[in-house]
Amino acid sequence: MADTKQGTRAKTFHLRRDEDVSGVSGTGVVAYGAEFPDGSVAIRWEGDHASTAVWDSVEDALFVHGHDGKTKVVWDAA
Repeated sequence: MADTKQGTRAKTFHLRRDEDVSGVSGTGVVAYGAEFPDGSVAIRWEGDHASTAVWDSVEDALFVHGHDGKTKVVWDAA
């Protein structure tokens, strides 16, 4: 399938937590994601109740799931 913008590809990342403030997700790598050329992201949550969510941006996802900076985006090597 062709990219939506010439010369661009999705970038992958994972979300890492050192502290689980909600008591639900645990610590360490809690989700995997991809950022698409238009800036939207898909995130797949790990765990017993795994789910997938789509957001307009990484910032939007972190606004809800960032827990005041306790969740970090770690970009995978290109």
